[in-house]
Amino acid sequence: MLDFLNARTEMRRKAGRIYGAIVTQARRSDFYAELRVPDTPSGRYEMVVLHLFLVLERLRANPDAASPLPRLLVEAFIADMDDSLRELGTGDLAVPKKVRRAATGLYERSMAYKGALGLGNGAALASAIAEHVYLTAESDRARMLAVYVRATASSLAAADMDELLDGKFGFPPVPVTQ
Repeated sequence: MLDFLNARTEMRRKAGRIYGAIVTQARRSDFYAELRVPDTPSGRYEMVVLHLFLVLERLRANPDAASPLPRLLVEAFIADMDDSLRELGTGDLAVPKKVRRAATGLYERSMAYKGALGLGNGAALASAIAEHVYLTAESDRARMLAVYVRATASSLAAADMDELLDGKFGFPPVPVTQ
């Protein structure tokens, strides 16, 4: 009887490790210093969403091995957004609306990034990144970030599923400007 609870607890731990790896990568200073992602709560949100999207897509490519993990990762993201908003001093009554908006943003950006990646068109991906991350028209930095996103998607696709499930996977290096 307790095996069921232990399995759920272990899946939550795995989701926590994976989400921790996502956030660690999203906070790398190279994104903000080299690629000029805005170093603001909004910019950091965009980088977490971008990396979460990439990992979710990899997990969904192998649904049997990852069964509840995508849902648990989204739950970890929502809990993180709730905690972050409270730390930023957002009032208790406003937190649920803002968390809902953050979750909706995850879905919207996932659809945009998935469509752009599916086209195999670097310009479409750079355009989606420019719109969401940089809040501008396409730029050189958005194109560089699009190259990184494609490299990350390839790297995650090649990653061993057991290592991925244990949160022991790596991301490719962040491109640097000359």
